[in-house]
Amino acid sequence: MRYFFTLILLALVCSIFNPTKASAQELNDTIYNPTILYNGTPKKYEIADIKVEGVKNYEDYVLIGISGLAVGQTVTIPGDDITDAVKRYWRHGLFSSVSITAEKSVGNKVYLKISLTQRPRITDIRYYGIKKSDREDLQAKLGLVKGSQVTPNLIDRAKILIKKHFDEKGFKNAEVNIVEREDPENKEQVYIDVNIDKKEKVKVHKITIEGNQVLTDKKLKRIMKKTNEKGKLINLFRTKKFIEEKYEEDKQKIIDKYNELGYRDAIIEEDSVSNYDDKTVDVYMKIYEGNKYYLRNITWVGNTVYPSDLLNQQLQMKHGDVYNQKLLNDRINNDEDAIGNNYYNRGYVFFHLDPVEVNIDGDSIDLEMRIAEGPQASISHVRINGNDRLYENVIRRELRTRPGDLFSKEALERSYREIAQMGHFNPETIKPDVQPNIQDGTVDINWGLESKANDQVEFSAGWGQTGIIGKLSLKFTNFSFANLFRKNDNFRGFLPQGDGQTLTISGQTNGRYYQSYSISLLDPWFGGKRPNSLSLSAFFSVQTDVSDQYYNSAVMNSYYNYISGWGNTYGGYYDNYELYYNPDKSIKMFGLSLGWGTRLRWPDDFFTLSAELSYQRFMLKDWSYLYIKLNNGQYMNTGNCNSLALNLTLARNSTDNPIFPRYGSEFSASLQITPPYSLFSKKDYSTYGKDNYEEAASMYKWIEYHKWKFRAKTYTALMDIQKCPVIMTRTEFGILGHFNKYKRSPFETFYVGGDGMTGYSYNYASETIALRGYENGSLTPYGSEGYAYIRLGAELRYPLMLENSTSIYALGFVEAGNAWTDVTKFNPFQLKRSAGVGVRIFLPMIGMMGIDWAYGFDKINGSMQYSKSQFHFIIGQEF
Repeated sequence: MRYFFTLILLALVCSIFNPTKASAQELNDTIYNPTILYNGTPKKYEIADIKVEGVKNYEDYVLIGISGLAVGQTVTIPGDDITDAVKRYWRHGLFSSVSITAEKSVGNKVYLKISLTQRPRITDIRYYGIKKSDREDLQAKLGLVKGSQVTPNLIDRAKILIKKHFDEKGFKNAEVNIVEREDPENKEQVYIDVNIDKKEKVKVHKITIEGNQVLTDKKLKRIMKKTNEKGKLINLFRTKKFIEEKYEEDKQKIIDKYNELGYRDAIIEEDSVSNYDDKTVDVYMKIYEGNKYYLRNITWVGNTVYPSDLLNQQLQMKHGDVYNQKLLNDRINNDEDAIGNNYYNRGYVFFHLDPVEVNIDGDSIDLEMRIAEGPQASISHVRINGNDRLYENVIRRELRTRPGDLFSKEALERSYREIAQMGHFNPETIKPDVQPNIQDGTVDINWGLESKANDQVEFSAGWGQTGIIGKLSLKFTNFSFANLFRKNDNFRGFLPQGDGQTLTISGQTNGRYYQSYSISLLDPWFGGKRPNSLSLSAFFSVQTDVSDQYYNSAVMNSYYNYISGWGNTYGGYYDNYELYYNPDKSIKMFGLSLGWGTRLRWPDDFFTLSAELSYQRFMLKDWSYLYIKLNNGQYMNTGNCNSLALNLTLARNSTDNPIFPRYGSEFSASLQITPPYSLFSKKDYSTYGKDNYEEAASMYKWIEYHKWKFRAKTYTALMDIQKCPVIMTRTEFGILGHFNKYKRSPFETFYVGGDGMTGYSYNYASETIALRGYENGSLTPYGSEGYAYIRLGAELRYPLMLENSTSIYALGFVEAGNAWTDVTKFNPFQLKRSAGVGVRIFLPMIGMMGIDWAYGFDKINGSMQYSKSQFHFIIGQEF
């Protein structure tokens, strides 16, 4: 046993001081920094290890993964494996230098080292040679962001986008130079200097057209909307800059026009754009017009839903008509009553109509209308995305596209309109995404919504008889009355919300002289099951007067001179008013109303019918502004008057957008009527109270009238694009009638002229009607009441900005109107005319604001002076 342990010890000592044959062989085979001979014989190696150096911001395994190499992999050196790995790093774009070397080789194993130099990151981007607006636009487009790595691809892409940006603006010769500068404080980062020289805008010097006989040069140049010669009076208001993209569109417009006239073979054989000088280009086109073609036979194939005779009638094209390809396409797909829409409205989502020219004989063409109807598709899923304001059921109840219904394009468009009219979402970005499912014959509809603030705070100020009148109004359009009594975790805020109800609280005051307060609540879907609206409102106002001493003062005399002669200044009318304040002369008013409304199904479901029952009480205390002349020759200035009225309104609204409508119309016809007390009474009101003031004043304890109003607006877009001019036309008139000519109502009259803003009028019980170009109320003479009015007008509106946060449009208008103190004197041809320009700004938290400049062309109430220039400030949406 002792000899056994001795042998083991000797073996261990020998193994330490005398390496094995294999270990010695490995040491002999190790080659450091081996030389790779690319003209030598390639050799296969197994990768024993991979190291990475030069990059700090990434883990080694990530960088090794980019190479496509791995430990244990067999590679050929020299060979494609290492070359491909280097190419992968270059394609990645994050490195300015790449090398892969063999640190050592041991037999058939190789140890690799990957050396990388990372591209620098951006410290800051600076733009030179452009204005702020261009800089902001480029920042959004380029993708150059602080902290990102600079790559050749990033720089090249930026240059292309900058050139394209300025090409679209007409700066065809713009030069772009992007320079990298080292950051002295950080060697691994750089500054990016974007140097831009826009040069001059390139315009069109001359357009030369050859080969045209059917259409003259003049007509063809008018067809080209965006490519116009400079220096021509006819192009004064048209763009003259040359933009390649717009030029291509204009060439297609020319071909479309020829196709519309029956020249189906028309082509532009040649065209070129050459520099005339540094600032202009010459455009040359050679047109081949071909022959004019006519329709001969039209046959229908594949139709089972509609008979051929009906389809021919809907097509509105027949034998002998010019072969108008534009009209053909419109009658198939684009028009409101197009054949395609008839199919889509009945669920045939997979419908396809292909007009095929089956025979061309001389100048005649035979068409075969090949229809693939497909199955009717029902709606499978309706999804709503982007809503964070309303309970989802509040949106869904407005939709005409519900799961299980047959798909209808008309219902889809109507659903879009109803969502837009709610006011809680940006109407410019509402996107119904229709996804047909061919496998099961259904359709999914995804509504992409962008919420916007719709609550409004209105603050306004104006001049009244007693000085400055201030108004504060709070309008909450997403109120939830039910959530007042329950915990609401989904919608938190100052008030409970989520049900789309409208709560309005407003106050208007002039300190001690005038105060008015109101509150109203509107629920558009009372009960939540049907579109029946319920409204409640209440108001109170009080207006005090001034003392007799004030009326006898020099200040007030100057005011009366102004009123009677329509002077140019109020003088010191408002000076020292407080000295003459008299609270013993006042008019107080309060009222309550309850309203109900419903949507109608006939004549169509754009119609609504509403009824409102209202009570108002007028309390006069030595108030002499109503001019209620009694039979005893006196004017009623003290006493109480009551009004109980029923207001019936039939209205229709088919506009597409509540802020900037492009098409559709609005109209309303209303009758407001009180009980005809005088018809029930046996009193002779011609002599009643002739010798007794109190008896005479009792005539107006309950006032009576019937008030008829009609208002209408139409909207017509001049072009089929999002940002286009729109013409709005307006017609409105009103008549305040009576049941007894000796008991005409002094209330609910018409106060006509000016901006139409509610606020100061001398009797505080009139309806204000705008007519720009004239002073507020000037068409209702001082000391008289307006019992009839008419207002006509037209506006040309152009959108400047239509965004979620702000909508701005400019307008030019012409108007005409007038007011009469007696219905029998109503004359729609005796109007006061005006014209002007203005601008409107809609801010979600404030509402609609605007300013108009108008010029009144006519004299007022027999005065010797014309109304002339007027400025009007608008707060709130006009009807």
